[in-house]
Amino acid sequence: MHICFLTNEFPKEGFPHGGIGTFIKTFATTLVKKNIKVSIIGINYTTNNETEIAEGVNIYRLEKSKIKGLSWYFNCAAINKKIREIHKQDPIDIIESSELGFAFISKIKVIKYVIRLHGGHHFFAESENRKINKWKGFQEKRSFSKSDAFIAVSQYVKKHTEKYLDYNNKPIAYISNPIDTDFFKPINENESDNKIVFAGTVCEKKGIRQLIEAFAFVKKEIPDAVLEIYGRDWFFPDGTSYIEMVKEKELPKIGKTAEDVCFKGTISFNDIPNAYSQAAVCVFPSHMETQGLVAPEAMSMEKAVVFTKLGPGSEAVEDYKTGLLCDPYNPKDIAEKIIWFLSNKEKKETIEKAARKFVVQKYGLNTIMDQNIVFYKSLIKSEG
Repeated sequence: MHICFLTNEFPKEGFPHGGIGTFIKTFATTLVKKNIKVSIIGINYTTNNETEIAEGVNIYRLEKSKIKGLSWYFNCAAINKKIREIHKQDPIDIIESSELGFAFISKIKVIKYVIRLHGGHHFFAESENRKINKWKGFQEKRSFSKSDAFIAVSQYVKKHTEKYLDYNNKPIAYISNPIDTDFFKPINENESDNKIVFAGTVCEKKGIRQLIEAFAFVKKEIPDAVLEIYGRDWFFPDGTSYIEMVKEKELPKIGKTAEDVCFKGTISFNDIPNAYSQAAVCVFPSHMETQGLVAPEAMSMEKAVVFTKLGPGSEAVEDYKTGLLCDPYNPKDIAEKIIWFLSNKEKKETIEKAARKFVVQKYGLNTIMDQNIVFYKSLIKSEG
């Protein structure tokens, strides 16, 4: 079997990536170990073509078009050309992309096209209560019409996507994103007593402002608490930095407490476990997720996790059994959950142990990989 992923986010040293990049890295390298050929095609961060093989995965990073207003057209043309080249050399069975990925992809009859629902434009427009961008909305609908099958990473993303987009009676599977529980394993000797850790893109929808407000309440109860924020910056349409905005406008509101808020910047995939390992509590108060990788990653390391109660939060965390769920819009509620963990050491340890067991059972790499492979094979078989 030969599977091709269309994504720009496969991790590249020196450049930031998000949750999809982490997923693709774990997923692709594990497929290779199961003797499945994997190719990655995406637009490069830089203006040149690059080809490499990483852990058996063939990665093609294509030169980014510099033609203003038409870069999308030339980028898609380059991707289509590369697909044809690869398919001619080594026939592709499955091409997978996220929601908008197939809008301008030319289909090859013998290949099956699969959309994995990571959370598309319509999904996040609903969750963020904003209008649909006509251009992105058009692309997403066009992409869905071309897909031969769908994979939903949570029941929540499946239900809320189908409010706006048609699955066209095509096959759809519910398969969570996997967690490599051998990579994300307990390293308890690194833990600091009152360190709070966040990891993810530093932006509004990840609940950063509310977390900082919550930290001020935590400090009143736990004076030696510290907050470390790991992740890439997000930029407003005018190019200004979200992190700089927070430093200028939000940190002054919490006074001297701001001295114990540390922005650690982008972190490489291999360094994520070390960051989690130092935390007494990992906090991810996202306004919305499709599944969320960071919570089960930290849970797999036997970490106390405070996760959002919104969206698929209750699918990932059983409240007071494998973690705590918070209202991400309510800083006091976030603070109360952090303080509860820091003040209930024995209960915290019980929850941490239960959290890893839950992740191994629900998100274990081999189990999830087998589910995906069975689904892929069913699509190929239906063609035959």
